[in-house]
Amino acid sequence: MNICLYGASSNTIDKKYIGLTEEFGERLAERGHTLVYGAGAGGLMGAEARGVYKEGGKIIGVAPSFFYVVGILFEGCTEMVYTETMRERKAIMEQKADAFVMVPGGIGTFDEFFEILTLKQLGRHNKPIAIFNQNGYYDSITTLLENAIKEGFMTEKNRELLGVFKTSEEILSYFENYKGEEINSLSQFKGIKE
Repeated sequence: MNICLYGASSNTIDKKYIGLTEEFGERLAERGHTLVYGAGAGGLMGAEARGVYKEGGKIIGVAPSFFYVVGILFEGCTEMVYTETMRERKAIMEQKADAFVMVPGGIGTFDEFFEILTLKQLGRHNKPIAIFNQNGYYDSITTLLENAIKEGFMTEKNRELLGVFKTSEEILSYFENYKGEEINSLSQFKGIKE
């Protein structure tokens, strides 16, 4: 299975996140999966890649050509795909992936995650999506989603489009046992008059 990871590229984050993400990469490789990610050498992106690399796993890096600067990209990628734009990068990562996971990150990570979640809501794919809620980092996002349901901006069905987990084992088991049902989210718009 090709697992796409979205996460921080910054090295100025607490080491507790680095360790958990590197261990996730190790478990991913041990179970025979391939990492698809933005090819970064730093932050949680680099930690995941180092974990996969350490265990001899396959790594597909996807990066815009303007990132081709010494020290920015992980040199141990099995396959490297260069794109012209960030949008093209996201599209290729989506195409190559069978599942998606978000580890802690910032604006870029949120952008990637919410786009792939939106595409699933619209029925454009039916691949599993997970949040790796390390040290409660994403408690506020789960609260935000629950509030959106409470206030009528999302349905309970939308909440079922993703899983939130605290361990690597839970995420990988979720992906390996995923049996997606047909999604017809556009039905929510029926009955709306223009």
